[in-house]
Amino acid sequence: MRKSGYCYAFYFFSEVILMYNVNDVVMYGSFGICKITAIEKRDLTGKEQEYYILRHLNSDKNIFYVPTNNKATLSKIHPICSKPDVDALISQMDSEELIWIDNDIKRKEEYSRIIKDADKHEVIRLVKTLYLRRKELSESGKKLRSADENYFNIAENMLFEEFAYALGIDTSEVADYIKKHIA
Repeated sequence: MRKSGYCYAFYFFSEVILMYNVNDVVMYGSFGICKITAIEKRDLTGKEQEYYILRHLNSDKNIFYVPTNNKATLSKIHPICSKPDVDALISQMDSEELIWIDNDIKRKEEYSRIIKDADKHEVIRLVKTLYLRRKELSESGKKLRSADENYFNIAENMLFEEFAYALGIDTSEVADYIKKHIA
């Protein structure tokens, strides 16, 4: 385990794999906040292996089966930030650099990587960049490209869902919370 910013990020080395427990609440990539409801052996691919059973907190219909021995899928699971972590991230938002890339293809590749990696500092930079870009374009009667709008929505949802959970507020209240605490 290595501390990245204020929230913990977990890195997998050849012999070290982080293990989670039943009832742990985690962020699962861009899918959102999930609770580990079970750890079971199942035969889902023709070979029995152990899985974390994740259930999305806001939808009983979304269930994810994550193999406990697959580093790629395990890397999508991150612990939820605490309130002090969220407050620290918010206090640094103004100093986060923008990541606008003029080349559409390179921009899509970079924004996809940021969403996939789910590093909170980078997700914040992405939201900040696209928010300001959207505002700038709006002033001249234009809109963000649909791909950029999609990345903005995904990143904002990831961030707001986790912040709301950590702060004990509704996701609709997160933007106001950030505005009050960013100054």
